Amino acid sequence: MNTPVLVTGGTGFVGSHLVERLVELGFQVRCLVRRSSSLRYLPIAAVELCHGDLTTGSGVKEALEGVETVFHVAGVTKANSSAEYYRGNVTATECLLRACEESAEPLRRFVHVSSLAAVGPSPDAGLLPEDAEPRPLTHYGESKLAAERAVRASRLASSAVIVRPPVVYGPRDTDVYQVFRGISKGLMLRIGRQESLVSLIYVKDLADALVAAASSFRAPGETFFAANPEPVSWTEFGAIAASLMGRKVRTVAIPAGMAYALGWCAEVASRLRRKPGIVSREKVREARCRYWTCDTRRARDELGFSTRRSLREGMSETLLWYKDSGWLKI
Repeated sequence: MNTPVLVTGGTGFVGSHLVERLVELGFQVRCLVRRSSSLRYLPIAAVELCHGDLTTGSGVKEALEGVETVFHVAGVTKANSSAEYYRGNVTATECLLRACEESAEPLRRFVHVSSLAAVGPSPDAGLLPEDAEPRPLTHYGESKLAAERAVRASRLASSAVIVRPPVVYGPRDTDVYQVFRGISKGLMLRIGRQESLVSLIYVKDLADALVAAASSFRAPGETFFAANPEPVSWTEFGAIAASLMGRKVRTVAIPAGMAYALGWCAEVASRLRRKPGIVSREKVREARCRYWTCDTRRARDELGFSTRRSLREGMSETLLWYKDSGWLKI
């Protein structure tokens, strides 16, 4: 592949797996990274690095030189204020779009990584379709929806593809890792007593979905959910993880009021540390919803994409990585 593809967010969880997959497939990969970013998970010898910042625009035009395909993976998933979400998800996307519009060479494809959070939870046990009316619950979801709208309002709209993953898990993840960590100690927490269903995707399957979005002739102008076709309950998730780790797990239900109080305390601690954490009142609000489920048929029919790994297979690979990396003692 002589023409480079540009990946933003390549040093992050999803982005680093996408970069690895692109390299495996023979793509010439260029990554836009901050000078302060850790390059720990990037295959440095196989990629070209361009230093820049999407929120200020520095280095972005240079990174786009000669590029026909952009994978916009960069974004903010945890923040201490709504302004941080909008700066990292909306301002950064608008800056990249402007630079792409002003580029001397028109883009063939712009793949934008959004989130199920941009649409919000399903009102019932049915699977949410891509054209459902968006009802985001949190500042994160609202900022991801605003970024989607910026893509659709840009001159790149006809060549842009939006991919909305739900919960993503896999090696290097630090969020769902907390669930695995609790299970390794025999404990799983639930807010309230109601069971909930969630759609999930293994990060390496998501990387394949993004590649499909960049290559399918039916993808431009469309939005796709990328997930395992069948949602699972957190109880089932916990049971599979416990069996893989050889643990017995006990589920503890936390009253909603207590969960919100803990979320508030966690927010205060995060602000004092000046580092956002995984626990907050908004995360509690999301966790209280019973159905975070999406319909994957459009991705199957139009992209030819289906996940290659079962939940058990993906979790097994993930736990092995956590063990080998010293994150979990199993």
